Amino acid sequence: MRPFLAPTPLVRSEALSRALAAEIFLKNETVSPVASFKARGALVELLRARDTAPLRGAVTSSTGNHGQGVAWAARELDIPAWVFLPRGALAVKRAMIASFGATIRDEGADIDEAKDAARDFAAREGLAFVDDGEGLGVMEGGGTVGLEVAEAAPGLDALYVPMGSGSLAAGSAAAAKALGVARVVAAQAKGSPAMVESFRARRPVERPIETIADGLVCRVPAALALAGLLAFVDDATLATDAELLAGVRTLAESAHALVEPSGAAGLVAAWRERERNAGRRVAIVLTGSNVSPEALRLALDGPPLF
Repeated sequence: MRPFLAPTPLVRSEALSRALAAEIFLKNETVSPVASFKARGALVELLRARDTAPLRGAVTSSTGNHGQGVAWAARELDIPAWVFLPRGALAVKRAMIASFGATIRDEGADIDEAKDAARDFAAREGLAFVDDGEGLGVMEGGGTVGLEVAEAAPGLDALYVPMGSGSLAAGSAAAAKALGVARVVAAQAKGSPAMVESFRARRPVERPIETIADGLVCRVPAALALAGLLAFVDDATLATDAELLAGVRTLAESAHALVEPSGAAGLVAAWRERERNAGRRVAIVLTGSNVSPEALRLALDGPPLF
């Protein structure tokens, strides 16, 4: 990845450290070409695919951030990209995907219906399909977030990672635990609990989607991502939309960091476990800042976490 992407900042937050009575580090994945961590996995997956066969183009499904990652990575590798979005995808994310030159297709009522259409299209056209939940390269690319955190802050007691499909959480946990991070917790939206419930049941559990946090959604659990969670993640928790919006405001006020609701899930989970982490060293991943004006207004008009 390094010829294409530099490491993102890991910064100690004085305000959050005081509020949580711990040493709090923020891994700011909003500082990337696509304002989220998604460029990592898309790039690794396509580079691996290019090593095995000529690449004619890339196809994916997304609620927005992953689609941006694939569109950007495809442009870097000089191949065309098609991104299948579920109907009603956020305008700000749609615009960013288009800005990287990808062709957008609106298909399906949710991310999993869009994925079925995208996978069929890729198979018909002989194109590489970049699966956010079943792609090993996507998981390994996302895992470099945990790798960078563990290398920059040795001896961490806990790492909190937002979770949608589970690839970032599983990959980051694999890397972080290998380098000595004691505990990794994944946080998903309560309005899309499929991966958390699957983690707890230790088997795939489908659940409907109804949340403002479009980056944390998953109706049908991916087998590879779930296997990674079960192997490496210590716990998984759910955050309400109200908590996520409060997290957005808290990060804006206390850390001067702009995130979308999905990007605040790690902070919500860490805030809940503040008594457990008192006096310890904790890292929180801020996954993305592709926030709509409407969601940002809701967050700033509402209360903070503390």
